[in-house]
Amino acid sequence: MNDQGASTDREGRVRVVGTAHVSAESVREVEAAIEEERPDAVAVELDEGRYRQLQGETPDDIEPGDLLRGNTVFQFLAYWMLSYVQSRLGEKFDVTPGADMMAAVDTAEELCIDVALVDRDIQTTIQRFWARLGPLEKARLVGGLVFGVTDARGIGLALGVAAGVIAGPLLGLFGPSLGLTVPLLTRITGGVLLALAAGLVTHTLADTVLDPNDALVAAGGVGVAAGLLGGVGLGLADGAVGALGPFVARVVGSLTLGLAGGVSVGLVTGWLAHRAGYVAADADELDDFDVEELTDADVVSVMMEEFRAFSPAGARALIDERDAYIAHELIRLRETGRDVVAVVGAGHREGIEGYLDAPETLPPWESLVGTDSGGGVPWLKAVGVLVSVGFVAFFVLLAMAGVRNGFLLRLFAAWFVVNGVFAAGLARLAGARWDSTLVGGLVAWMTSVNPLLAPGWFTGYVELRHNPVNVSDIGTLNELLSDEETPIRQLVAEMFEVPLFKLIMVVAMTNVGSMIASLLFAVYVLPLFATEIGGVDGVTRLMIEGARNSAELLWRIVT
Repeated sequence: MNDQGASTDREGRVRVVGTAHVSAESVREVEAAIEEERPDAVAVELDEGRYRQLQGETPDDIEPGDLLRGNTVFQFLAYWMLSYVQSRLGEKFDVTPGADMMAAVDTAEELCIDVALVDRDIQTTIQRFWARLGPLEKARLVGGLVFGVTDARGIGLALGVAAGVIAGPLLGLFGPSLGLTVPLLTRITGGVLLALAAGLVTHTLADTVLDPNDALVAAGGVGVAAGLLGGVGLGLADGAVGALGPFVARVVGSLTLGLAGGVSVGLVTGWLAHRAGYVAADADELDDFDVEELTDADVVSVMMEEFRAFSPAGARALIDERDAYIAHELIRLRETGRDVVAVVGAGHREGIEGYLDAPETLPPWESLVGTDSGGGVPWLKAVGVLVSVGFVAFFVLLAMAGVRNGFLLRLFAAWFVVNGVFAAGLARLAGARWDSTLVGGLVAWMTSVNPLLAPGWFTGYVELRHNPVNVSDIGTLNELLSDEETPIRQLVAEMFEVPLFKLIMVVAMTNVGSMIASLLFAVYVLPLFATEIGGVDGVTRLMIEGARNSAELLWRIVT
């Protein structure tokens, strides 16, 4: 398969057959065209992975090394998107997407005709599509796939939670100048404690008489009421919080305020956007398709059309790119002197034939393959480099200023422990093995220094060595997520039994733990150490002094 043979003096001929419907009629059209032409080769719009999938083969297990190289995310996205679109097409039209392509393969094999797979690797297509999405487009796409969060209100809530996680530590850092005194934060922390206690008791009692979803709602309502009235309003838990110390009140209180503010702003913004007419891609839009009007049987093109709302330019460019890629492959076959029947989705036929008639208009092959950086400024890499340089510079400048080695060692130990505890703790909470948990905790300090690394990759690496994961688990996840009757708790428990979901949660929770730890360390722990050397002003003065001493040392070395 895909054997293009040696070049001859005679140039071959290519007939492009565009399959017009996802139906049995397309299958018959493909079979008739091949039997009529009896070409030297049949080219189909498939890549190796999709061909194997249509043949019923199970995708390869995810390799641990791929996880560390960052390749796995696109493998996830590729198979998840394909599974998503294929399952919906199958449910809507009672057909198997790709049946026309497999009919071409089967007919060619029956007639002893070579078969060529001429489409670009689906993982490359997904990576290039992903690289061209903006941050909000990525959030909408992932939210739509995983949680169905595609409308303005859902996006507002998700962004509000993210903003709250960042705002909380900032309130802890600048709170005193904003009037956030320790007594006020103590009241808020007491409200949190009472809310948790009341919610837990209510859930335990309600769970015996209500269904799980209603029990959660009741626990949430009672908990919030108890926290606001008893904790914040009356200060019933002030004594308990006072016994824990002002540090706990400052941490919990500021984080609570940040999350409450972020969620409130996110919900209001989402509601206003929804009222203004902002509507994201509706998951039920496929129901409007008519099988007789669906003019492209290529499931990847249907997938791109399905997600065009997320990034019109990105989807359009990738569809055009695939026209050019397939045309390159067909021209290579034609130059070997063979006659070819190319079976493609009807939506690609015009573009491919245009390139076949005018090969000089084809974009360079190199521009169609490999990864795509997105064409913008690599902000993530730039931030990663700055954070790494800043972390090293902080310790070096303090050392050059004459700060005692014992102080620096204790500061580093605190950084190591805080990162390790949070990363390992959340990994274990997600169900990680003990050895995976330990690895994630041990490397968390290092990966926090460089945001381009992630402790979850290392935790996942160890998990995969013991529990292989196959991307075909995505089909199982899709089935579970489509279940609207199973109670939430049972559904979550069943999802954790799927190896792929468990791996995703272990990796994600390890990374989240490390990020939370870095914020908490910078805002709450570092100021405690700073008091030993004159507070924040003292740290600034020492870093300036360290920079001056470093410059003088370099000058003496140079001169």
